[in-house]
Amino acid sequence: MTEIRFAGYGGQGIVRSGIIVTKGAAIFDNRFATMNQSFGPEARGGACSSQILIADKKILYPYVEIADILVAMSQPAYEKFESELGEHGKLLYDSDLVKPKQPRGNIELFGVPSTRLAEEMGHRIMANVVMLGFFTAVTQEVSKEGMEKAVADSVPGGLIDLNLKAFEKGFSYKGWQKD
Repeated sequence: MTEIRFAGYGGQGIVRSGIIVTKGAAIFDNRFATMNQSFGPEARGGACSSQILIADKKILYPYVEIADILVAMSQPAYEKFESELGEHGKLLYDSDLVKPKQPRGNIELFGVPSTRLAEEMGHRIMANVVMLGFFTAVTQEVSKEGMEKAVADSVPGGLIDLNLKAFEKGFSYKGWQKD
């Protein structure tokens, strides 16, 4: 089982990201997946997270205990949830908005300028979809095809192509790979 947490500000698409990953895993990759969300009463601008579990067998407890993967889209989210990332976990983060400290244990760091890449497309609001592409490439927890179907199934019809372009921008980002 893989335990995943997406975290950031309300309004960054954190809950939507969790729904898309869960849909990609459960519906399009035919695996077991659960998703929970939490957000402050402020909604937009407040703290927000989604917890996703993906497994090949039934999930008995649907909450993240120790995350295998943390996706941080804001500095406060990183600071709040970094301590819940396992010592062999992966930290994916928006490299323009999050400045991680020296990793503890064997945590691997993977940064992508998701907000800047979305802005270059003219749609800052798609930073979460850029991050979903990056998440898919780095973690391989959900197939690329499953995630593309989940993205297309989760956005309004007139925005499918634009969202798939944002997904591909994150998926093909190569600035994180080690030589």
